[in-house]
Amino acid sequence: MGDLVELDGESLTIAVVEAVARGRVRVRLAPQARQRMIHSHAWVDDAASGRLIGPDGEPLTIYGINTGYGSLARVRISQDQIAELSWNLVQSHAAGVGPPMPHDVVRAMMLLRANALAKGASGCRPQLVELLCDMLERGVIPEVPSRGSCGSSGDLAPLAHLGLVMFRGPHSESDAGLAWFEGERLPASEAMARAGLERLVPGPKEGLAITNGAQLTCAVAALVCHDAERLVKTAQIAAAMSFEALRGTTRALHPAVQQLRPFPGAIATAADLLRLLDGSSLVDSVSDKVQDAYSLRCTPQVMGAVRDALTYAGTQVAIELNAATDNPLILMALDQPDRAFSAGLFHGEPVGFAADHAKVALCELAALSERRTYRLTTGHLSSRLPPLLADGPGLGLMLPQVTAVALVAENRRLAMPSSVDSLPTCEDQEDHVAMSTTAARRAADVLHNAEQIVAIELLGAARGLWVRLDRDGAVQLGAGTAPALACIEAVLGGRGRPVPADDLAALVAAVRSGRILEAVESALGPLTPLGGALG
Repeated sequence: MGDLVELDGESLTIAVVEAVARGRVRVRLAPQARQRMIHSHAWVDDAASGRLIGPDGEPLTIYGINTGYGSLARVRISQDQIAELSWNLVQSHAAGVGPPMPHDVVRAMMLLRANALAKGASGCRPQLVELLCDMLERGVIPEVPSRGSCGSSGDLAPLAHLGLVMFRGPHSESDAGLAWFEGERLPASEAMARAGLERLVPGPKEGLAITNGAQLTCAVAALVCHDAERLVKTAQIAAAMSFEALRGTTRALHPAVQQLRPFPGAIATAADLLRLLDGSSLVDSVSDKVQDAYSLRCTPQVMGAVRDALTYAGTQVAIELNAATDNPLILMALDQPDRAFSAGLFHGEPVGFAADHAKVALCELAALSERRTYRLTTGHLSSRLPPLLADGPGLGLMLPQVTAVALVAENRRLAMPSSVDSLPTCEDQEDHVAMSTTAARRAADVLHNAEQIVAIELLGAARGLWVRLDRDGAVQLGAGTAPALACIEAVLGGRGRPVPADDLAALVAAVRSGRILEAVESALGPLTPLGGALG
């Protein structure tokens, strides 16, 4: 990947989005993309200036260049008002409310908008992309409210809040907009000045170009997809530790069994579990056990389905990363005077569906994890582990399991598909909207809950394994579970503290940072990646 990425509108990946969003990679506009932008902008400038003449001998009327927007598309804007049109659009559309989006999401949104403009189909100046690249490099982060987008025509309100920071009015500097710079929340004009950046006066169509597209939706979904892969692998580690602590049987994981129903995700999960458990003396150690409960035996089927759903979601998001989402689109290869095409590429449905798939999958990953925690803490289900995994009077893990149940219940409410909802807007011009932004935000919420649920299982499985080791010094742990348990002991500074919240906070941080996964993969080699764009 390197530490510098060129934006060409064609080659962005989920991994690059995550690296830029979290500050590890810089970006700049690719030279070939700059030339495309110059070419299409010249055509827009000619249209705005009345130099392009249609078959009727009159200057061409082009939506969003010399007309109003949305339901006002038939209102012709006089040439002396075009300079105001773009700026007024940005101001009027900055109507977001609610808590601000996290900084990494906003940075990802900025990157995605820059990449979409770099395709050269938006008709705006290269300076817009270059300014976004400079803002990313110097750390200017617009404050973007989290609520107010229906995902069609893209994320209008969130992107307009970005526009307030990038742009100023044609006749005066504006103090509209807020941004973060070097840890301070500042008026946009001050943040940009401190960063040594000059705000632009938006030209013809540029207000529309900066606001038209589902980049907030896609930013959230891309980071969810990236982080979900790490969580899937960590959840497999937790499952293997529970398998071991509960003295499960591995016959259900056999490759020949999985090939009889050959879903790719199930095959990968079963193979990973066998690698993690290799060498364990605890699994297959109960001679009269015929089969395990579903939360163990069906782990390949449930986690495999999670893998396959996230593969679909990642594939959809990867397409969107390099998509033109503007309206109208400027197609310069066509040999005709009017190269502007109004279409619906901004509609958030493809990414909304992907986000809904991801959150349903993550909901089930977490639900399965909680069921294993329940078995670990239930004396008559745990192959004779102490009831509630108590290691002292009143020091059991009853309440962490209750916490997991509460989070699972919350996830089930959040997992209701958002993309099936729709309400008309803009005087019924926008009569079907995607609600994709809500789908993506809720997917992120489900992911964060799932990380905490898996951390709870890791704590329970670790305590179960400590019991097994203390009872029998000859116990051998698996090739992957042994380094996982050692890492958990390092994270906790031993075998844990009396207040579970302290241990859980440390384990959640280790799950999110990938520390536990890294410890296992250092010893065992990489676990199976997800397929598609995430693989």
